[in-house]
Amino acid sequence: MSFKIVNEDIASMNVDAIVNAANTGLKMGCGVCGAIFRAAGADKLTKACDDLAPINTGGAVITDGFNLKAKYIIHTAGPVYNPNNDEESVRLLENSYKNSLILAKKNYVSSLAFPLISAGIYGFPKIKAFEIAKETIENFLKENDMDVYLTIVDKEVIDRMNNGTYR
Repeated sequence: MSFKIVNEDIASMNVDAIVNAANTGLKMGCGVCGAIFRAAGADKLTKACDDLAPINTGGAVITDGFNLKAKYIIHTAGPVYNPNNDEESVRLLENSYKNSLILAKKNYVSSLAFPLISAGIYGFPKIKAFEIAKETIENFLKENDMDVYLTIVDKEVIDRMNNGTYR
């Protein structure tokens, strides 16, 4: 069991599976989602996703990794942050991580990389999203053996980690 926070390009990581911060329609998006589609082979991944769409917010599905080093891509639809319903936003974000981890376990994944789900265009406050990701992953790893990476590319979160807040 290990949990590491890294500053790497998730689409090029050498792990069993990577997680795509997807939309419910599993369509190629921008940001992390777009980078994963392009690296995996957009045409093949689009076809695979079309067969599985739509998914619920907080849900997760799995496809082949196609042209990636990773064997699989787990697609999860994180929530659009709603400041007027913070509890529901938190619950749905936790579900994105939990359901992705459960799906990885069911598919015998021993190493998994996550992006910081919902912290981009979905507007989830970055530090809060990081805290939810970290806590949810650590809780899962208390009872499950898997190497999990959380890829952080946001300078605000990295700075908070480097000044001792998250060690």
